[in-house]
Amino acid sequence: MLAKVRSGAVYGVDAYPVEIEVNAGHGEPKVIIVGLPDAAVKESSDRVWTALINSGFAPPMGRTTVNLAPADVKKEGPSFDLPIALGMLAATDVLDSGKLDRFCVVGELALSGEVRKVKGILPIALSARAEKCAGILVPEENAEEAAVVAGLEVFAVNNLRQAADFLSDKLVVNPYRIDIHSVFDQSGVYEEDYTDIKGQGFARRAMEVAVAGGHNILLVGPPGTGKTMLAKRVPSILPPMLLDEALETTKIHSIAGTLSSHQALVARRPFRSPHHTISDAGLLGGGSHPVPGEVSLSHHGVLFLDELPEFHRNVLEVLRQPLEDGVVTISRAAASVTFPCQFMLVAAMNPCPCGYFGDTKRECRCTPVQIQRYRNKISGPLLDRIDIHVEVPSVRYQELAGLEKGESSESVRARVIKARHLQQSRFKGSARVHCNANMRARDVHKHCRLTPDAEAVLKMAITDLNFSARAYDRILKVSRTIADLEGSENIAQAHVSEAIQYRSLDRQYWV
Repeated sequence: MLAKVRSGAVYGVDAYPVEIEVNAGHGEPKVIIVGLPDAAVKESSDRVWTALINSGFAPPMGRTTVNLAPADVKKEGPSFDLPIALGMLAATDVLDSGKLDRFCVVGELALSGEVRKVKGILPIALSARAEKCAGILVPEENAEEAAVVAGLEVFAVNNLRQAADFLSDKLVVNPYRIDIHSVFDQSGVYEEDYTDIKGQGFARRAMEVAVAGGHNILLVGPPGTGKTMLAKRVPSILPPMLLDEALETTKIHSIAGTLSSHQALVARRPFRSPHHTISDAGLLGGGSHPVPGEVSLSHHGVLFLDELPEFHRNVLEVLRQPLEDGVVTISRAAASVTFPCQFMLVAAMNPCPCGYFGDTKRECRCTPVQIQRYRNKISGPLLDRIDIHVEVPSVRYQELAGLEKGESSESVRARVIKARHLQQSRFKGSARVHCNANMRARDVHKHCRLTPDAEAVLKMAITDLNFSARAYDRILKVSRTIADLEGSENIAQAHVSEAIQYRSLDRQYWV
């Protein structure tokens, strides 16, 4: 007898429907899986066979053929175990296929028949809703993740027997429900706060400007000045995630397998801090079957690169295209996959190998050649793509020992949200531009109107400091953000002067 089961598989960040056909025939007891299965899918025959026996079912006694359609797309992973097992039960008349046809089924089977967690549940659930499935059967650990998809009934199952009894109407399983608002409320509490930071008023202000406009920022200073501390508190002043942003980010983390058990959404903006030994494939994504890298896992959040010159130069250079386009495309012989990666880059570095060049308290031990070689690890084109460069000097004892607390993250965040709302109104209707940092050349020309005094200051600075054309655009974008923080429609002289300060490292360190 022939039975059909609906399932799904992931390609890139989206999923596509997979129809699993199971035919139980005569002949030698054997399971044949066709439809371009990978090794994990081929091995499912042994897992499914043993799980059926340990769940109290009789497996098919003849030749069983399993087809995964469409047959021209490679199928990966163990998520087809549960639908194949239920298809075998339906093909041998143990299970009524009438109810089974209405559901999408996903899950890995243990040899005991237990249903285990799988990757990519959220995109598969979205695909099932698009295919107008009545519901989706998922492992219990994935239930919260699937339940965020509105308009789709989610049924969590613990084992193969429970799934079979539910589809045979022998057992009642209530649809899983989740309160999205409570998920966002719980994610709004941060342990790190800007009140923890002593001194560094200039760096704190630069960080506020960077977050308000979505600008990339580079922190330069000796060891122990608080660069990492500043960076780790960036998420606490970022605007809260919108539902669409959370869904996009969760899809990426679901595919990568970084979601914890019973996690519904990535409702807090991600903060990723890869080690400097990471490869370009680890940063961008890749592999024979491409998976998201750190830049995509930072989507709608922050990518923090500490000790920037210690990263391999080829790894840093591959960042140039994702920083410009907000997407990364991984091409292989068989296919090409595109992952989104709209992130804010926060980088930190020492001014020299020993870290104390220019420090007023400790003497630098590096030779000029060592210093130049160290700085040359960061190319000019990459530096141009970082809007703000700020020095983070050593903190004085009076500031460290003082009892006075700095401004809290909550108050800074309120100003950031207000500035972001202005930008959202300004770029309403634009599919790509969401904040000032994303502005294209024509957007800069349209929205960055300078007063005569501001234009004179900018002209003088560009002429004297010999900034590149890209640096000129960055100064205008940062000036627009500073004006937004003050609620000013036009860009004044003070706004441009402050923005120019955030490019001074071009002249001091890289010329």
